[in-house]
Amino acid sequence: MEKYKKVLNYFDKFEDRVRGHLSKLPIVYTFIGGIAIVLFWRGVWHTADILQEQGGILGWLFYEPINMLIVIVILLATGLFVSYFIGDTVLMSGLKGEKKVTDRTEKEVREERKQIQKEEEQIEIEQKELAAIKSSIGDIKTEVEAIKTIVENRAPKE
Repeated sequence: MEKYKKVLNYFDKFEDRVRGHLSKLPIVYTFIGGIAIVLFWRGVWHTADILQEQGGILGWLFYEPINMLIVIVILLATGLFVSYFIGDTVLMSGLKGEKKVTDRTEKEVREERKQIQKEEEQIEIEQKELAAIKSSIGDIKTEVEAIKTIVENRAPKE
């Protein structure tokens, strides 16, 4: 388990470094990512074809109509079917009864931005208040420790 964590940690840091470098070159990053994704799915596709050619149970599982039914069940069970094909944003806006961004007027978009800015300002105020409360708690703890020390020093010793 420890080796697994080390390997996982190494690749996590490696990914961070690569993304950091590639994010400075967005067009190159896009080409590398696009090519890698297409080649990944090409590999999956050809692997499925190879497994189907094996015949037997693998041939039956990877027979296209059967495979499609199995995959639909898996996607439905994991919740990926709807979110992938419709998209979380479209789904959530439909549930909330919102318009699509393309259907909104410029005025509505500006109003939404103002509302978001107000909420961000409120969060900032609340964060400052929370910091002040934490500071006050720290001061109170210091005072309690001082009182505790005085009481312990004055207590009659047995």
